[in-house]
Amino acid sequence: MSTTGIIILAAGSSSRLGQAKQQLLYKGKTLLQHAVQTALDTGIKNVIVVLGANSEKFLQHLPLSQVQVVQNLGWAEGMASSIRLGLAELQKVAPQITQVLFMLCDQPFVTAALLNELVQKKEETKKKIVACSYADTLGAPVLFDLAFFPELLQLKGQEGAKKILSKHPVDIAPLFFPLGVVDIDTPSDYTFLIQKANAID
Repeated sequence: MSTTGIIILAAGSSSRLGQAKQQLLYKGKTLLQHAVQTALDTGIKNVIVVLGANSEKFLQHLPLSQVQVVQNLGWAEGMASSIRLGLAELQKVAPQITQVLFMLCDQPFVTAALLNELVQKKEETKKKIVACSYADTLGAPVLFDLAFFPELLQLKGQEGAKKILSKHPVDIAPLFFPLGVVDIDTPSDYTFLIQKANAID
């Protein structure tokens, strides 16, 4: 029986946006609160939130009794430092974990149902990685089997999980998620999100 942990990567400084994307409002919650609630709604017990830049601003708005927060003092190195830190913390607090689901805080259309579907697809396909498929690429949210923990812990600098995805195509089951292409890196991305949310409502 697989045991899943979730790591929410939210340590970046949002330099292209000009303000902390973690605090942008979407449907009455910040993007970070939205991501945390989505993770908790899966029913998966072990949820790690990796903060870095401006972390003191976000802590007071998180359900600290339900998630484990780690502060990445080396966030400026890039995504790899948060992956390593989050995974090391997850293994420490939940050594029984056999697979890990990585989420970003700036993909607002990710749902708990989607995350659970990633877990289910891994069980069904027996593949060691399940990655979301959108805009002709594979990316987050992405689920990795324990077999890939050593490689995740060796990532450096700006390298994210995509480096591992590109090296192991035969181990991947893709899950089509067209709205995965919506992430918030620039002011125009955020404007588009609000317009799209209003259109869907």
